[in-house]
Amino acid sequence: MKIAVCVNHVPDTETKIKVAPDGVSIDRTGVNWMMSPYDEFAVEEGLRAKEKFGGEVVVIGLGGDTHKETLRKALAMGADKALLLKDDAPRDSFGVAFGLAEELKALAPDLVLFGKQSIDYDGSQVGTAVAELLGFPSVGVVVKAEIAADGSVVCEREIEGGHETVTTKLPLVLTAQKGLNEPRYPSLKGIMAAKTKPIAEKPAAPMPARVQTVALRKPPAKAAGRIVGTDKTAVPELVRLLHEEAKVI
Repeated sequence: MKIAVCVNHVPDTETKIKVAPDGVSIDRTGVNWMMSPYDEFAVEEGLRAKEKFGGEVVVIGLGGDTHKETLRKALAMGADKALLLKDDAPRDSFGVAFGLAEELKALAPDLVLFGKQSIDYDGSQVGTAVAELLGFPSVGVVVKAEIAADGSVVCEREIEGGHETVTTKLPLVLTAQKGLNEPRYPSLKGIMAAKTKPIAEKPAAPMPARVQTVALRKPPAKAAGRIVGTDKTAVPELVRLLHEEAKVI
């Protein structure tokens, strides 16, 4: 089985993001970067499929040289090959999807895996857009996937208020949700091996941006809290504030 896992290199969840002087990008000074957490579930699922059916796992990233750090983590986890589609310019979700899809068409994988969303922009669009461009069925927000030897796939996915079971077949695009599996930690042997594994590079297929970032701004600071009283006599005033100011009742 040929398995492709698409991963993204994103700011660490504990990094304090600052808007750059240009007002449309983030200040990268002092920012720590990491593999997008949902992508870790995708890599793990790809490795498990390989262990069950054989074949190879290829991890693909689109971006600049800094993305190699995330690709090497995937190699350390056990991926066989890594490919960087180079483009230092910012891309919208469709531009990323187009670049990935053009490469995946040539790769012809049986299974393509993504995290359900990348935690930088949280668009949740790239995986399903790639599936559309490839003409593959797709299942999103997957928490369980059972692939049979005949290529049939039964997935369980999260929906509002419950779970949904979907039956489909390979070739297929899945986007992974937390709970799909428990990602393995890279072993020392895997980390050392990943340092010597080559990362193939090629230019990403060009695609003009369809979305323009007009401005970035941080959310307003939270207003200071107020204490309206310490006993039951404060209840009427609290109700009034919730009704007239907060407008939640």
